[in-house]
Amino acid sequence: MKKQSDQNKLSTLAAAALFIATAALFTGCGGGGDDAAEGSSDAGGGDAPAAEPAGGQMVLTTEIPPQKIEGTPKAIKVPVLEPAPQEAPKMAVPEGTVLLSKGKPVTSSDDFPIIGEVDLITDGDKDAGEGYFVELMDGMQWVQIDLEASADIAAIWIWHFHSQARAYHDVVVQISDDPEFGEGVTTLFNNDYDASSDFGKGDDKPYVETRFGKVIDAKGTKGRYVRLYSAGNTSNSANHYIEVEVYGKPAA
Repeated sequence: MKKQSDQNKLSTLAAAALFIATAALFTGCGGGGDDAAEGSSDAGGGDAPAAEPAGGQMVLTTEIPPQKIEGTPKAIKVPVLEPAPQEAPKMAVPEGTVLLSKGKPVTSSDDFPIIGEVDLITDGDKDAGEGYFVELMDGMQWVQIDLEASADIAAIWIWHFHSQARAYHDVVVQISDDPEFGEGVTTLFNNDYDASSDFGKGDDKPYVETRFGKVIDAKGTKGRYVRLYSAGNTSNSANHYIEVEVYGKPAA
């Protein structure tokens, strides 16, 4: 009986040793898999793999701000609302595309913003919360970025206000070489769904503000000035901007 018991103990010890060795081998080969998944789950970092761009192109990336939700969100009551993104948008742009708007002068239809100053729009800081955004008065208002030289504009990346889910009304984005936007104006985006603005009904959809921002394809449109309109939002009647990034190349 003792011999039998000893054999059983040996068998148990051998099985345990085999289990430990197998576990160690698995950890060595696949260990850290959870960390890798966690590290790549935040697509906002711009590190997530993107589709291979065509020849002569690159994937546009930027630093995505951290998530910061404040207050009680209100229902977003607009038709044909574009679903909120779950990761940073990816857009192919020509190789050599650079950020043109950092630190560039900004003007506005509201000479005396309610909160903040318009130079926050090009200061490079996309965080949410007080001190990071400018608030303009009610009604249809615009902000305008002067690139200080004409450029071939590839994309415009916009953050209105992302500490609360909301959609802004009558978002219109235009480019021109005329600072008064009286001539040579190209409209890149218009999500006025009820023709309540001076620009008529647009073909683009209202969208939910998130930390990932909204990228608009400028298709290489040439111009020095970028003007962005809005007319309040689904939470209140004010207009807000955290950051606008204009990407492209200096015009030849």
